[in-house]
Amino acid sequence: MSNRHYEVLIVGAGISGCALAYELARYTDIRRIAIVEKYGAVATLNSKGTANSQTIHVGDIETNYTLAKAAITKRTAKMVEKYCLQHGYQNDIIFSHQKMALGIGAEEVEFLLSRYEEFSELFPYLEIWDKEKLKTIEPRVVFDAKGEERPETIVGIGSSGQWTTVDYGKMAESFIANAKNEPDTTVDLFVNTPVTAIEKNPLRGYTVRTPDGVYTADFIVADAGAHSLYLAHAIGYGLDYACLPVAGSFYLSSERLLNGKVYMIQNPKLPFAALHGDPDILAEGRTRFGPTALVLPKLERFTQGTYRDFWKTLRLDRHVIKALWKLLRESDIRNYIFRNFLFELPWVNKRLFLHDARKIIPSLQLDEIEYARGFGGVRPQVIDKKQQKLLLGEASINTGEGIIFNMTPSPGATSCLGNAERDLRYIVHYLG
Repeated sequence: MSNRHYEVLIVGAGISGCALAYELARYTDIRRIAIVEKYGAVATLNSKGTANSQTIHVGDIETNYTLAKAAITKRTAKMVEKYCLQHGYQNDIIFSHQKMALGIGAEEVEFLLSRYEEFSELFPYLEIWDKEKLKTIEPRVVFDAKGEERPETIVGIGSSGQWTTVDYGKMAESFIANAKNEPDTTVDLFVNTPVTAIEKNPLRGYTVRTPDGVYTADFIVADAGAHSLYLAHAIGYGLDYACLPVAGSFYLSSERLLNGKVYMIQNPKLPFAALHGDPDILAEGRTRFGPTALVLPKLERFTQGTYRDFWKTLRLDRHVIKALWKLLRESDIRNYIFRNFLFELPWVNKRLFLHDARKIIPSLQLDEIEYARGFGGVRPQVIDKKQQKLLLGEASINTGEGIIFNMTPSPGATSCLGNAERDLRYIVHYLG
């Protein structure tokens, strides 16, 4: 057997690929595992702490989640929590902050109170925080620039004492370190190793070509974000899917403004995240506001190139055009996309964003926030060309032929161990 032959080879060393490597090493009798990563370290793109909101999305305050989806997400989120607690990563990788969904005005308040009744059995720790309570726990949510109470009715549905925040970049590194420590298992990480081609072998498995040489594997999992679909298309899979990369940007406060996470109510017509404010664990607890949502013609945010990869992965045809037309025909989505484009323009962006962020902190001033340069990442929104619509949530292509392609938009980091478990169960069945 070649020393470059593996039972399982994972493409991409972000949080999802590293989680799968850890679970395979820890919970199966698979003996040879490889992870190939095109950049020089683990978690350099969307999994690093500055590229995402550092949140464990449980489903309790995410108002776009149905009860059924929240039940699934809660289980996978608890896997992240339990992993960190088992390894003693409290206040190193995982952190606790108070959190809430904030309703402003009679309609939103009524919606949140109704949602509380529906979700309180699944999340018994949720509490109702009226304006008087909010004055003590999140005073800047209540008072305006003159120090007076905001006139609207407001309510928070939230909790304290829960594990809420994760440095997913550091967690990815821990997955690799712990996987390598598993006895009788070889876990090899190859960085600076971009995949140039994947070829199906005549009898079994695949050949993976890189500038560094050739690898073979009985099973392959591509956990490479938007590039997973790019690799799938290259060997004839997933041709009914196209990729629309959406970049998120953030604004960072000059000091700590919020004591915990404050999430706005999701507009049901928008497939993108609602504005929220979070204590940034990599910026001394200063408040990070966002994300914005900007459609970009590239698959990676702060790297050179990938424009050509975008066009190859978009596979523009009449089905894609119809799907995009359906999106833009909706005035809420059309206006949202245009406004988020303006969020990227110098001078204009900060003033426009301030208007939106004042829904959370009515007293917020222009000099209290700045555009967070280098923060944010890209989430691959997958278009189903047959149905001519966006697929919300994680998208995965299991070919049934020993290769899986995962595209994991938010909450992909929260679901990393759950998604890995799903793939693990299939892999061990496939390999016997």
